[in-house]
Amino acid sequence: MLDIIIENGRLVDGTGNPWYFGQLGIKDGIITHVGRTDDEALERIDAKGQVVAPGFIDGHCHSDLLILDQPESEFKMQQGVTTEVVGNCGLAPAPYFKDRAAELKSYIEPVIGRTDWPWPWETIEEYLQHLAKSHASENVATYVAHGALRISVMGFANRPATKEEMNRMKQLLEAGLQAGAIGLSIGLLYAPGNYTPKEELAELCRVVAAYGGLFSTHIRGEGNNLLASVREVIWIAEQSGVSLHVSHLKAAGRINWGQTQDAIALIDEARSRGMDVTCDVYPYSAGSTTLTTVLPPWVLEGGIEATLQRIADPSIRKQIKEELREEQTSWDNLVCSTGWQSVFVSSVPSAAGKLLEGKHIQEISELWGMDPEDTALELLARENGQVSIVYFHMSEDDVREVIRYDYSLIASDSLGCVTGKPHPRSYGTFPRLFAEYVRSSRILTLEQAVRKVTSFPAQRFKLGKRGLLVPGYAADIVIFDPATISDTATYQDPIRYPDGISAVLVGGRKTMEQQRHTHERPGAFIPVQHCCRN
Repeated sequence: MLDIIIENGRLVDGTGNPWYFGQLGIKDGIITHVGRTDDEALERIDAKGQVVAPGFIDGHCHSDLLILDQPESEFKMQQGVTTEVVGNCGLAPAPYFKDRAAELKSYIEPVIGRTDWPWPWETIEEYLQHLAKSHASENVATYVAHGALRISVMGFANRPATKEEMNRMKQLLEAGLQAGAIGLSIGLLYAPGNYTPKEELAELCRVVAAYGGLFSTHIRGEGNNLLASVREVIWIAEQSGVSLHVSHLKAAGRINWGQTQDAIALIDEARSRGMDVTCDVYPYSAGSTTLTTVLPPWVLEGGIEATLQRIADPSIRKQIKEELREEQTSWDNLVCSTGWQSVFVSSVPSAAGKLLEGKHIQEISELWGMDPEDTALELLARENGQVSIVYFHMSEDDVREVIRYDYSLIASDSLGCVTGKPHPRSYGTFPRLFAEYVRSSRILTLEQAVRKVTSFPAQRFKLGKRGLLVPGYAADIVIFDPATISDTATYQDPIRYPDGISAVLVGGRKTMEQQRHTHERPGAFIPVQHCCRN
């Protein structure tokens, strides 16, 4: 007796092969039959001709703390997401040492969010154990985050690590890999990541390579320095022998539009030399990050408190403003080419600041009667540096170029904040992929799109038997209507669930049915099984 039989569905199995009509049998959370079964079942689900596919895998997001606060994760369940990958961009809540806790929390809060309860962990292993006990609705896997490693060992020091500091970071990294982390993530846009020499990163990546792990990178620059930044991480990967994954590949800033083709060519050239390089992309022409990232990197040295002190100094503020008004060669000054009207305030912590959510910096500057540079700096000062933004700095043609690329997978890059006016990708990434890029513009076929959010990320992140409709694989399933699936979240009204998804199963248990959460929480932490160390 099977637990569930899904019948009358168009099976899109995740391989990229054409769909076919068939049944799906499930027992004890595992797919047992694909195509046809004569067995009986406790429950039958009539798919009514809709698509039956593996559950979607969000391979890049920042739900590290949110999944603990909101374990039902409805904003992802409603999209058909059954697995999330966290610890991205060098940002994670572990490891940390008590004397560095305040620095780490101020560093990650604008992206990952905050908790109103004390963290019951210090090490990566303890965080992962806590994650495993959270009884979430979805599955979760994670990286070891470089930013957390470096802050734990040397704070926000703008210098290369000493031999002793490197050894300590290697120990923490190795402990995370042994606990089941995918690999190492870095955020070279963010301090202290952008203080790190490439040679230091190559040394850390040798540890990752020894375990067969993955090196995931938010590159140093996505605007004027895009190509140099891609070359840098390819060099790191080549020197260390590690597999490389470039996060949210894009060309930011109007003067750089079109350079995604050149970036892809660099990846293709590396692959032709035998390197293992892939990337991900979100299906929107706006990004989301923290307001501090628009500042010159030297302003961020020492952490948020030091940054706020510099902003408060009139002479230093004058220097910051001068740099923001000119193109730079050593860092990406995207507001210079894209303009302050492209910087949209999505979330601030204060009650007074809530009125500014949904307004761009240019608009706020007119309200406050000051220039936009002073407006941005004043906003950071008033909000203690904790300002999240949506940044309209990409070309739709570039987005399509990366989406259709054979070696790209789709991920949301959703932040840990789902209040205020968060980027609509938090609520609409996966339905938008099918509505806009399969049904409307036909950039991808249905089967290609399913592969990019199922078997490809499952294989890339070593998530075990997930991502395919194959006997013996986890029964993480989504049922949706390809004719009606669509995102409804907008930039001004982002907290809206999508249409067209009728059911989601995680481990063979229904978590969503007719767009309603069942309150089932069958998810688990997925530890990556690495190969033996060389």
